[in-house]
Amino acid sequence: MKVLLVNGSSRPNGCTFTALSEVAKTLNDHLIETEIYHLGSEPIRDCTGCGICRKDEQKCIIEDKVNEFAQKAKYAQGFIFGSPVYFAHPSGRLLSFMDRLFYSAGSNFIFKPAAVVVSARRAGTTASIDPIMKHFTINQMPVVSSNYWNMVHGNTPDEVKQDLEGMQIMRTLGLNMTWLLNCIEAGKTAGIKYPNTEEKIFTNFIR
Repeated sequence: MKVLLVNGSSRPNGCTFTALSEVAKTLNDHLIETEIYHLGSEPIRDCTGCGICRKDEQKCIIEDKVNEFAQKAKYAQGFIFGSPVYFAHPSGRLLSFMDRLFYSAGSNFIFKPAAVVVSARRAGTTASIDPIMKHFTINQMPVVSSNYWNMVHGNTPDEVKQDLEGMQIMRTLGLNMTWLLNCIEAGKTAGIKYPNTEEKIFTNFIR
């Protein structure tokens, strides 16, 4: 089994990476393969709503990391999306990435467990968790929690490591992700199938 962890920070070894690495270590200790995928500092274009992805085998017309990650997602069993907190909201780069990713390749994520991790110097953490997590809950993905909201605090990686509660939250998140993945795998072995999803009903509120 494999979990993909997305580092939504432009800093490859910063605070968000430090938090994700703690989760990854716990997953690895329990024989779960991991890959930390760095978005990097290059701009990622926002979704234009062109709809071409719905006609082009779930591929976004904009060629960048979105399509690359979508291919990786096909073969992963779980996901963790990490972001720094900017002005009490997540990285705009990460949200653009996720908007296009889930719109063009949502079937690669359905029923797979996911979690959010955010990193802040001080505040804005819970507000940042919310818009990221909405991508999961619109796509029938089990949301993995910890023993507190999935956040760490610190202005540098060393300060994050001093956030002992935050580090414990990351380890507990790794344990809970491991448990849920094993439960899903055991269910498959026992013949438990995924739910049959009804065809989506779109309600127009304009009278």
